[in-house]
Amino acid sequence: MTSRQQLSFPRQYARTQRFTLGAPRAFTVSPDGSRVVFLRSSSGTDRSGLLWVLDLDGDGGRPQERVAADPRELLGGAEEKLSAEERARRERSREGSAGIVGYAADQAVELAAFALSGRLFTAELRAGTARELPAPGPVLDPRPSPDGRHIAYVARGALRVTGAEGEDDRALAEPEDEHTAYGLAEFIAAEEMGRSRGFWWGPDSDRLLVARVDDREVRRWWIADPAHPDREPAQIAYPAAGTANAEVRLYFVALADGAERTEVVWDRAAYPYLARVHWSSEGAPLLLVQSRDQRIQLYLAVDPESGATRTVHVDEDRAWLELSPGVPAWAPGRSSARDFGGGRLVRIADEGGARVLAVGDRVLTGAQLQLRAVLDIDESDVLVSAAAGEEASEPEVGEIHVYRVNELGVERVSQGAGVHGAVRSGGVTVLSSSRTDTSGATVHVLRDGKQIAQVASYAEEPVLTARPRLVEAGVHRIPAAVLLPAGYAEGDGPLPVLLDPYGGPHGQRVFAAHHPCLTSQWFADHGFAVIVADGRGAPGRSPAWEKAVKDNFPLTLDDQIEALQALAAEFPLDLERVAIRGWSYGGYLAAMAVLRRPDVFHAAVAGAPVTDLRLYDTHYTERYLGDPLEQPEVYRANSLVGDDGLTVAETPHRPLMIIHGLADDNVAVAHTLRLSAALLAAGRPHEVLPLTGVTHMTPQEQISENLLLLQVEFLKRSLGMDA
Repeated sequence: MTSRQQLSFPRQYARTQRFTLGAPRAFTVSPDGSRVVFLRSSSGTDRSGLLWVLDLDGDGGRPQERVAADPRELLGGAEEKLSAEERARRERSREGSAGIVGYAADQAVELAAFALSGRLFTAELRAGTARELPAPGPVLDPRPSPDGRHIAYVARGALRVTGAEGEDDRALAEPEDEHTAYGLAEFIAAEEMGRSRGFWWGPDSDRLLVARVDDREVRRWWIADPAHPDREPAQIAYPAAGTANAEVRLYFVALADGAERTEVVWDRAAYPYLARVHWSSEGAPLLLVQSRDQRIQLYLAVDPESGATRTVHVDEDRAWLELSPGVPAWAPGRSSARDFGGGRLVRIADEGGARVLAVGDRVLTGAQLQLRAVLDIDESDVLVSAAAGEEASEPEVGEIHVYRVNELGVERVSQGAGVHGAVRSGGVTVLSSSRTDTSGATVHVLRDGKQIAQVASYAEEPVLTARPRLVEAGVHRIPAAVLLPAGYAEGDGPLPVLLDPYGGPHGQRVFAAHHPCLTSQWFADHGFAVIVADGRGAPGRSPAWEKAVKDNFPLTLDDQIEALQALAAEFPLDLERVAIRGWSYGGYLAAMAVLRRPDVFHAAVAGAPVTDLRLYDTHYTERYLGDPLEQPEVYRANSLVGDDGLTVAETPHRPLMIIHGLADDNVAVAHTLRLSAALLAAGRPHEVLPLTGVTHMTPQEQISENLLLLQVEFLKRSLGMDA
């Protein structure tokens, strides 16, 4: 027996960081199509990421891989040390690995910059050499200029720049006081908007756009470690719903000595959220700014000399406006009359009942597709990822595909059922594909549509095999995955049921891929019929599907029940023994299930649940529920606990285990403590499992393993399966 076979699934799942270690990721293709740069650790259990280069025209014309930077060599074998700022950045991006976890490259993809242990490093990607540059630390988010001659980075709230050889290091913008910082994304931009950056190089490498964040008006929270009462609590600026956000401004900062910085001017009072920044050689800097209620957003072109802005486009929606990766952007300028209908602004919008791709004044996709992201734009087409929309010819449950879109139509690039993504440049496309019948993802490199290489994965093979049945359930055609125990036969009788959802906005769990189903399969192999369902609110088939939850999160529980009852007609489900488990929004949903619908649910495990929605952040919560000062009744109806106690059914009482990391700075442990206090006051038995030193991610190996074991033991005991 190999050591891998001897491992239990929970231990392997934890040790491999959910089977992500050893898998290639973060691809960049050089514009000349000669190189693919990516990150990958050296094995399926090695947490330390290395920077790799795939030379597509290597010796003898054959593609060849080589290491461009190894963190162990660069640090001389020393243990990596992370600053508090870097730990926070990784928490926001849900990054649990180590070593090189991110990098940025110049325009030619010849020079890469990255941080290790708060120190600045560069790698010459052609030569394959890496070195450290002298820099005051701790260094955050280093990025080369497009011409590769300079590197900008953030250290102690200041935006700094140094030469590519390490010369002439200096501060371009320094914080005025302890409340300000330059070049970093504020909490809600990184946590909720998908914007992890706070500075952007100009295409001529002579200036940058730099965000200035002032959080003095943001409410302070203190995250303590009760296991170490001798340590001071960590103070964080947390913008809870209905309270003040950080103030974000934007400046042009030139490299030239003595140059005055220029502030970008827009109506920040009406549009306080800086959601996106795009600056390329194709046009003026482009901003996407949102109103606080996220019902109006402006696309603004900026004059780099004066900082004045001009409105290019306005989007409005009665519910809210989604933010999509890769947009807004400018399409390459062309003089042809066929120039995408005469316009160059590329955006994803909710129009005509669908999430569509618009270029200029033309909408290029319809209700057959639900756009997810723009992956690349060139003069001939736009590369996008999308799922099947409301009017798709046949259902594609859990599938995401890559398409080429232009004024002539839509062409699918990815083939076969699965989840596909891509990166493209210089005629080369890196296509990553995951499927239900294949472990992990396969990465193919295509040139002009023909495969020329494959990037190997060192990720471990799981000790179990997931066998999801992907279906649509109920009158709402809710996407669902059903997993039965290995070896289950038709005559074995009905099975206890475990619902295993996220179930909320932005949280898709049903994918046509193998690895997302592994944990659910492990629970199934303990004797459950496991259902994973993505009801309304989850990324789905139309904007209306997602926005049905406006002011009404309990609707997501209704959809879990609808899926459960519909699937009982097709699968061996024992509806007298139904449990539910979930984390974050899924934890909220699990607790709500046993408190409000004990007629359906008989036990629940609620991990890091959001119980009082007034305690969650502004951008997320107000998008769906509005301002708590204006709609207190909506918050009361949606929260599990509030000033007036629990909102629950009287009887019966169901077993409930609540799990929470005491170091969680996203969903604070106050959510669980308030729920537990209210349950105790109401005389309701429950179990609370506090996790010392654990954040929202729970990346620690032993904790991750034991959490699975404790949950399955609790669920089996609560449903009488031990007997």
